Amino acid sequence: MPDTTHPTVPTPGTLLVDRRDGRAGVVMAHEGPYVQLRPPRGGRVWDVPPEELRRPTQAEELSAKVAAANRRWGR
Repeated sequence: MPDTTHPTVPTPGTLLVDRRDGRAGVVMAHEGPYVQLRPPRGGRVWDVPPEELRRPTQAEELSAKVAAANRRWGR
């Protein structure tokens, strides 16, 4: 069920970019006022204020998809 209290909160599984450092991450959850992202290849989750998120460019999205595919194939 969508979160109706925060209509602009991204859906888990969405790829976004942290404007503060340019890292791309997949939305995992929401904790308090933060959105939690995890690198596409896996790893540690980090917290990002929602106003510091942006959609990825096509190149960033492709790179993230390749990283996730490489992880599945053990590369």
